[in-house]
Amino acid sequence: MVLTRPDYGNATLAGVASNQLDRLQSVMNAAARLVCSARKCDHSTPLLQDLHWLRVPQRIIFKLAVLAFRCLHGMAAPYLARELRRVADMDSGRRLRSASTFELNIPPTCHVTVGDRAFGVAAACVWNSLPSDVTASPSLSVFKRRLKTSLFSRSFDF
Repeated sequence: MVLTRPDYGNATLAGVASNQLDRLQSVMNAAARLVCSARKCDHSTPLLQDLHWLRVPQRIIFKLAVLAFRCLHGMAAPYLARELRRVADMDSGRRLRSASTFELNIPPTCHVTVGDRAFGVAAACVWNSLPSDVTASPSLSVFKRRLKTSLFSRSFDF
């Protein structure tokens, strides 16, 4: 019940300063200690690993990547799907090597602080940073499983 609150709308936290995300991470660490009946002074990393919980930045990436997958496969609202375009679908990108991949076009922004946090930019950057075996997933359930495995190994340095 505690974890639903930090996850609610966390895609809007893309690009937020790390000191702001540290507040949410401390809530998650406290929840992990509560679930595992650990002491307050116990380190939270092994607890998060045992519970298979992603850290807050990876949870944000997970949410953005799932939204991007849904947009690209017609499972999201049309107003979100219009924000993402594949490089292969663009006229100018047909001759590029990236046209044969699943990469998304990252639209240019004027304001680094606000523009880079927009869904179209943040989701495209997250999508392009994912491994190709994750982005080429045939279904949403396979995509989520591969994505969580990738993010979990990246988060805990496996």
